[in-house]
Amino acid sequence: MKLYGVTGWKNNGKTGLMERLVAEFCARGLTVSTLKHAHHNTDVDRKGTDSYRHRVSGAQEVVLASGNRIAIMQELRGAPEPSLTELLARMRPVDLILVEGYKGEPHPKIEAHRAAAGQPLIAPNDPTIRAIATDTPIDLDRAQFDLDDTGAIADFIAAELNLDAPAR
Repeated sequence: MKLYGVTGWKNNGKTGLMERLVAEFCARGLTVSTLKHAHHNTDVDRKGTDSYRHRVSGAQEVVLASGNRIAIMQELRGAPEPSLTELLARMRPVDLILVEGYKGEPHPKIEAHRAAAGQPLIAPNDPTIRAIATDTPIDLDRAQFDLDDTGAIADFIAAELNLDAPAR
């Protein structure tokens, strides 16, 4: 499986870029999965649902299955957060995994940057950031793309990974 990241500070367009890249690569015939890191306390379950009740009762793992999807919720209950490598090993094989977040991991990344967010670039101190997707020109020795030019960004990632649309 090929792996590429989208990183950047909060409110700089990471999730929108991820969403557009997933759609673009899928339209090119690739199978794509995503892995997103959340720095805050997050819960995908809703209070009152049966699965929520199972989990808060003490279950270590709750699998919610239907004809449309499967959700696996695992409670860490004090155990350390799994590493990116451990999480990737749990994922089913696809052509491309796009990772949102995980700034400190060594995989190649593109940084999303909006001038209005007022945050500094991460790229100058991080050689794993191979390009910047931005809404303003930046004086930096990396490839730069308009934040909304999804096709060009996808072309860059595909070239970096030697990723061609498979013959299926």
